[in-house]
Amino acid sequence: MNIRELITIDSEILGGQTVFKGTRVPVESLFDHLEAGISLNEFLDDFPTVSKEQAIALLDLASKLLNTKNLDQLYASVA
Repeated sequence: MNIRELITIDSEILGGQTVFKGTRVPVESLFDHLEAGISLNEFLDDFPTVSKEQAIALLDLASKLLNTKNLDQLYASVA
C-alpha cells in the first residue's frame, strides 16, 4: 500500500497532525497504544474508522523505513 493511501496531513484536520487517510485518527495513536502494551485489535476496537489493513500496512512501512540499509535515505525521509 502506498503511503499516500495510508496517511494524510491536512491543516483542517486535527491541526495538521498526520492521520490515517479517511479518518480523524492520528497515526501517533497507533504507536501510543502499542507502546502502552495495548494490542492491535484493541486499537482497532478503539478506532473503528481505521482498517486492520491500514494499521498493518503502516507498521510494515515503518519497519521497512527503520530497517533500511541506506542511512542516507532514512535521514532524508525524516529531515
